[in-house]
Amino acid sequence: MSLKIRLALAGAKKRPFYRIVIADARSPRDGRFIERVGSYNPMVAKDHPQRIVLDVERIKHWLGVGAQPTERVARFFGKAGLGPVPAIPKQTQQHLPKAERRAAAEAAGAAAPAPAAPAQAKPAAKPAAAAS
Repeated sequence: MSLKIRLALAGAKKRPFYRIVIADARSPRDGRFIERVGSYNPMVAKDHPQRIVLDVERIKHWLGVGAQPTERVARFFGKAGLGPVPAIPKQTQQHLPKAERRAAAEAAGAAAPAPAAPAQAKPAAKPAAAAS
């Protein structure tokens, strides 16, 4: 049974509130869980003490047992000092017009030049034999 430490939605419409729970990876997001280990309230200020509440002792226990946090929960744990902060992936550039994307790609290419690899010529294809 693979365990996940993830967010379970518990708030009302337009008033999100999340519980941080230990659950089987196969169970639904808001469904059955094993233990509640914290909460996350995105509606309060970022510096408010009730924004993220964690039961550190139980979280350490479940991490030791092998539970894997989701990306968002891993960020919470990293800020609380319970593990490394995961890297934020680079955003795609699809929303930009093509000209701006090309300019960004050229700038990125100029910043990190590719290693020079010797070009190998492919052997010429043999002409098909004439059928008699």
